[in-house]
Amino acid sequence: MIQLEAAASDAGQRLDAYLHARLPEYSRSRLQEWIGEGRVRVDGARQKRSYQLRGAEQIQVEPAEPPPLRAVAENLPLDVLYEDDAVIAVNKPAGMVVHAGAGVHAGTLVNALLHRFHRLSEVGGELRPGIVHRLDRFTSGVILVARTDTAHRDLAAQFSARKVEKIYVALVHGNLKKERGRIDSPITRDPAHRSRMTSRLAHGRTALTEYTVLRRFKKFTLLNVRIGTGRTHQIRVHLASLRHPVVGDILYGAPASGLGRSFLHARSVTFTSPATRQSVTITAPLPRELQEYLDTLAVQGS
Repeated sequence: MIQLEAAASDAGQRLDAYLHARLPEYSRSRLQEWIGEGRVRVDGARQKRSYQLRGAEQIQVEPAEPPPLRAVAENLPLDVLYEDDAVIAVNKPAGMVVHAGAGVHAGTLVNALLHRFHRLSEVGGELRPGIVHRLDRFTSGVILVARTDTAHRDLAAQFSARKVEKIYVALVHGNLKKERGRIDSPITRDPAHRSRMTSRLAHGRTALTEYTVLRRFKKFTLLNVRIGTGRTHQIRVHLASLRHPVVGDILYGAPASGLGRSFLHARSVTFTSPATRQSVTITAPLPRELQEYLDTLAVQGS
């Protein structure tokens, strides 16, 4: 346990900034994790990292064991859709993080992959073995994993050249006027909300999203979505920019849905296998909770 006492000169400082100045051997993000986990107490009480010191507070810090510098194997359920000598395709469930980071160090897709396959590509580093592309935590569906460094570089080149076709299914709020559409607004980090991305600024990375209406409900629209690029939160940002946020995506303006996840599913991926040089299309069925949600809308006429 580390004991600290804030001085009068510390008044007005944020708690996380104060700790980072006093404990420079720990990163600010690490200290923020401890605050969120309740490992930091101010006069015996938990506080937010933005808490402003008044001076004279007693602060207790309980350091946690550092996260592993490399991913470790865990015996977790894994739905393998396809595998050959170069590539593994997995149906990732919503709620599972792809690899360690942002305070998550266990229960990831990488942990499960290492237990099942033992050895993966090392191009992405020891915390992200095999990971060529990612899906958001609350997005389900097909994700490709490289078994070898050669396969990783081959797949990365296909993604970069936009030769990989990625199709998603998304349910959005409201009724889109057009049966199909194209969104090509650039995407960048939202300067006002660092956890979000935005397409409302004049700059950013090129992004291309195309959609086709699959089914209309009274208050919702089911879409088939194809992305030509793979930017962070791309589909979520682009659809929210049309004022039709993905159901369950509270971060981008959707109301609470009771679904417990976003209604966004990576339905299929088409790529060329580095092992066989054959075109391969992998499809993941719509998860049961999403199909049941659609069934309920149909019955209610929503």
